[in-house]
Amino acid sequence: MPNKILEVKNLKQYFGTRKQPIKAVDGISFDVFEGETLGLVGESGCGKSTTGRSIVHLYDITEGEIIFKGKNVSDISSKKELRQFNREMQMIFQDPYASLNPRMTAGEIIGEAFDIHRLYRNKKERAEKIVSLLEAVGLNREHANRYAHEFSGGQRQRIGIARALSLNPSFIIADEPISALDVSIQAQVVNLLKRLQKELKLTFLFIAHDLSMVKYISDRIAVMYRGKIIELGPAEEIYHGPIHPYTKSLLSAVPQPNPLLEKRRQRIPYEHEETTAMESMYEVRPQHFVYGSEEQIKRWS
Repeated sequence: MPNKILEVKNLKQYFGTRKQPIKAVDGISFDVFEGETLGLVGESGCGKSTTGRSIVHLYDITEGEIIFKGKNVSDISSKKELRQFNREMQMIFQDPYASLNPRMTAGEIIGEAFDIHRLYRNKKERAEKIVSLLEAVGLNREHANRYAHEFSGGQRQRIGIARALSLNPSFIIADEPISALDVSIQAQVVNLLKRLQKELKLTFLFIAHDLSMVKYISDRIAVMYRGKIIELGPAEEIYHGPIHPYTKSLLSAVPQPNPLLEKRRQRIPYEHEETTAMESMYEVRPQHFVYGSEEQIKRWS
């Protein structure tokens, strides 16, 4: 197995008050290995984006450990260590319309990280780096002087990707990077991410709710429900041999491109099953984990 680049242990992210906490993320654990793409899927409000934001340190976590390259993120105290962490881990945000500053050109948006981290003091070198990043994501040097409103949605997301790549990170959290785009553009952006991953040896945590797209890009898939990971395993196995009833329900909702198959598709409703027994993650097959009680796992399997 390749080296672990990220270890998430019993992560909890609560909001609200102590008496009435909103458990956005409720004790999840998983690992991400170097060079892989882990897909994190689930319905809206299940805690996917909160997980990504907690990992990248946009939130102070309530409980648990996030270990990145062998170092606990919560132990980072000095500005120097925080800068290094921010260079190593970057995020592509969901909304390409809201995540870009409308008062800055594409070149200024990409080059802002250079100024913060005091890189490329030479103006010519800085400009060349910005152009190389634009070209890497399928844009050209003329785009550097345009403002966000002059770009299409797909082009804006490409600028967001270029910004994430500007500090040469090794790990990128892509928070639903295609959900706001047209279907025809979604494939272009996903293919771009796959190409960049291969060329730059990147590791991705790919957050989405479109299971068909997640299967295409991911090596492993984690399914999230009500703040918990309820199934985790290889992408092909999760897609073709799901065990948890919620995963089965989620897969049954994926539209089929063939109209005849779509007509015959049976949607599986899901009803949450409460249990008084102890629930935990069980390894039902090699590297395939399911969350539930021992009795539930036996029945589902």
